[in-house]
Amino acid sequence: MELSELTDHAREKFHILEEHKWADLPHLSVLTDPHTGRWVAFLMRQWDTDTGTEIQRCDIKCGSPGILEMSEPYLTKPFRMKGEKWVGVIFDESTRQDVVFRLFDQAVYREESQGFTVELDYAPFEQKIVHPQTPFPAGRQPAIESPGIPDKIRKMKRLYEYKPPSAEQRWKNFCRQGKFMEDYEDNLPWTGSYRHYFPTYHDLNLRQLRGYFTWRARLRKGEYTPIATSLAYIYLYELINGIGTDSPRDSLKKMREFEEGFLDAGFGDEGMRQNLRRWMLEYAILQNLPAEEARVYADPVAMETDHAFEVLRKPKKATDDEIVSALCLLAGDKFGQSPVVRPEEERGRRLFAEAWRYMSKSYTEGKKSFFSICFGRRRDFLWYPLANAVYWERERPDTVYALNLCRTYCYSDGFWMEIRYDPLYFNKKTFRAFLHETERCLRKYLKIGRSLQKKPEEAWITPYVEAVLAADRQREAEAARPRIQIDPSRLERIRQDALSTRDSLLIEEETEIEEEETAKEQIDGLEEPYSGILWDLLRGNPVEEYIKEQRLMPSIVADRINEALMDEVGDNVIEWDGKTLSVVEDYREDILRMFGGENR
Repeated sequence: MELSELTDHAREKFHILEEHKWADLPHLSVLTDPHTGRWVAFLMRQWDTDTGTEIQRCDIKCGSPGILEMSEPYLTKPFRMKGEKWVGVIFDESTRQDVVFRLFDQAVYREESQGFTVELDYAPFEQKIVHPQTPFPAGRQPAIESPGIPDKIRKMKRLYEYKPPSAEQRWKNFCRQGKFMEDYEDNLPWTGSYRHYFPTYHDLNLRQLRGYFTWRARLRKGEYTPIATSLAYIYLYELINGIGTDSPRDSLKKMREFEEGFLDAGFGDEGMRQNLRRWMLEYAILQNLPAEEARVYADPVAMETDHAFEVLRKPKKATDDEIVSALCLLAGDKFGQSPVVRPEEERGRRLFAEAWRYMSKSYTEGKKSFFSICFGRRRDFLWYPLANAVYWERERPDTVYALNLCRTYCYSDGFWMEIRYDPLYFNKKTFRAFLHETERCLRKYLKIGRSLQKKPEEAWITPYVEAVLAADRQREAEAARPRIQIDPSRLERIRQDALSTRDSLLIEEETEIEEEETAKEQIDGLEEPYSGILWDLLRGNPVEEYIKEQRLMPSIVADRINEALMDEVGDNVIEWDGKTLSVVEDYREDILRMFGGENR
């Protein structure tokens, strides 16, 4: 990671620009909170003549006690600044962007006091006339009101309350004035340039104000035209504060229309869309809209990652493809290129999924499941919704909002917390060990790709993978066993032969025949064609051709007959010597009695 990534993040998320305050020290710069004027980061660049590279470092005023306990090698004590509130950061290949951004965000939020709310009264306001003798705060003088000022704007300006400057007071004034000007329209276009961090109506001169309200009137009619980006932000601030909207859903609808009509047309700057998407999600959560509606505005990567956690945490409910896709997402592109899990390798994907299911069910450490060993538990992180926007929040009760099964937002005692899984607490070593050893075993088992080197430290995983492979071998063996096929035409032929025989016998023998048939049917479990084969063997008739016709194996025929007569005889009655089937002579008489005698 490089320092330029941090300065880009500060600019796009908080409208904070890098400041070079010392002309004779160009390698030093600061990032300053636009409201308090205090430094939140001190940046240092130094050229190393020995290596021919630039050394980049910074101190961040994140004020996190125990931050060094995170044991990240690039986090140190501050280099230039003093005090426990500062943390030093070394920028190199090991520096994790998400950790540094989180520390910087924490530093900015500490400067923005948002620990209380004020209930705004949007009832009609009483006009106050400021007399000349009324004292004004130091540095502020009453504006000279031109007779050309529209009466509505004149009244709006008088609503501004001059109190000790703070972000909270500015946001309160913006909402108060915004509600008053909610339906105002003007007709004096303005196309000048203007740049201001967290702009409000009070920051604009008369010409700019009238230009903004003229642009807004046209936008509300569907006519999107260019305007200075800072003024376009004022319109978004109105939407997230419910100014000019009928409901939270109407606010989101107008935000989407702004994205399509303004940003998709090429207006605005590169960071505006990023901010807008973030604000839409945060606004939906703050307004307690249904989670399925809020997820539409969430970062797709974050939602895919959360879904992967859901799948791997409860793999019994997931398909093989869902499990493998989740593993690929969390492991990275390199694992997804493995020949074992490529889309066309259905068997490899199935076995990989079964390996994860088996590990999840069988492997634990104490009370921790294998999923928890790899990915930890959900953690609490301070969450600052709409912190980089002009937003005034009304008082709210304690809230619990579940965006999905893996990400929850909680509000209590004036603070929001985001509860989620975080890569900082992943056990990547164990997770990668599972992936590597499972892939090694499957490549060998399936004879796919080149062999992978066996690592001694991953030997503890092997028995679990081998258990999955053993179950697969057994499944394959059972699938290979021949299935007994019953030929309906042969059964019909047998039935017809039996009827013919019955008709040819004497009437007095009918009862005896029926008794013999009943005796035959009482041989439990011996159905056709096995009963016919046994009767032919008793009569000395050849059975080899018939067995081939039925696509049976002689050994299986012997096993099936012996199994059926075991309870009656207590021993094997048919022998298979590898060439022919024969009846055990000691039991011939017993079998004939069971079938009704030799005359059958």
